[in-house]
Amino acid sequence: QVQLVESGGGLVQAGGSLRLSCAASGSIYSINAMGWYRQAPRKQRELVATITTGGSTNYADSVKGRFTISRDNAKNTVYLQMNSLKPEDTGVYYCNADMIRTSMRRSNYWGQGTQVTVSS
Repeated sequence: QVQLVESGGGLVQAGGSLRLSCAASGSIYSINAMGWYRQAPRKQRELVATITTGGSTNYADSVKGRFTISRDNAKNTVYLQMNSLKPEDTGVYYCNADMIRTSMRRSNYWGQGTQVTVSS
């Protein structure tokens, strides 16, 4: 089995910062892309940022210049540093990982989600 465990969410005032972490564990051979997505109330889940094994990143326009995604390949962990937070950043943040299992099968997994609330 594979688990993605997220941490770091919480309540913060507008303009503040939070750092999310997501650690993958289990029967993993290798992890390709990892990413963060979010879902606000009554809205669809949307991409926030992704990062490849080699460190190439992609960001939603709404977070460019404010959020930074990074990863520690040795720890199978991805991070999301969120600065200058806005109330519209509020939502449940989900970690995602595209990986090769030890069975050599390609699989995609989601974390359980962590709540981020930004007050105005």
